[in-house]
Amino acid sequence: MAADAFTQNDDIPISERGPASTDVVVGFGFWLFLLSDIVVFAAMFAAYAVLADQTAGGPTGAQLFDRGRVLLETACLLASSFTCGLMSLSIERRDRMMVYVWAAVTFVLGAAFVALEVTEFAGMIHEGAGPSRSAFLSAFFLLVGTHGLHVTAGLCWLVVMLAQVGTLGFRPMVVRRFRCFSLFWHALDIVWIGVFTIVYLGAR
Repeated sequence: MAADAFTQNDDIPISERGPASTDVVVGFGFWLFLLSDIVVFAAMFAAYAVLADQTAGGPTGAQLFDRGRVLLETACLLASSFTCGLMSLSIERRDRMMVYVWAAVTFVLGAAFVALEVTEFAGMIHEGAGPSRSAFLSAFFLLVGTHGLHVTAGLCWLVVMLAQVGTLGFRPMVVRRFRCFSLFWHALDIVWIGVFTIVYLGAR
């Protein structure tokens, strides 16, 4: 039995033995980060579900939310996910020009989403519906604001990655980072679909 195992191991190329490759380690570590982030958002969704009716006599979500604006925000973010996918395909082809083009479109769409969200927050605060007005609004600003901060961080990350393509080219570490960015960006879209469905469409 031991001899058979030894023989089988000898048949494995040296390049495939030992510790996992850098791609595997980085991918596994980033998936752990994403899962931990999803757990944080799940806790915020749970808090919002509990506090959604605690308006303290203040305005409700149905009175505050402009679903037309939110639909536009959603369209921007979902479209940015599509262009991010096209950017990833361009990276696999090592097409620098198209990487820049699709990254720029992704950035513009993401920035438009953040701008619409900031405008929504500013309007609510101007009307006296800030996070301190009620438990409902505290949970709303926490959940939606945290997602917005993630999108903003993603935009900054994208700019850094484009600078790395310009200076370092398509080195393996740069390609790995772009793959991680793509996973991060698509995860934000999934979270936003939950926000759109539960917070905005479920407002009453």
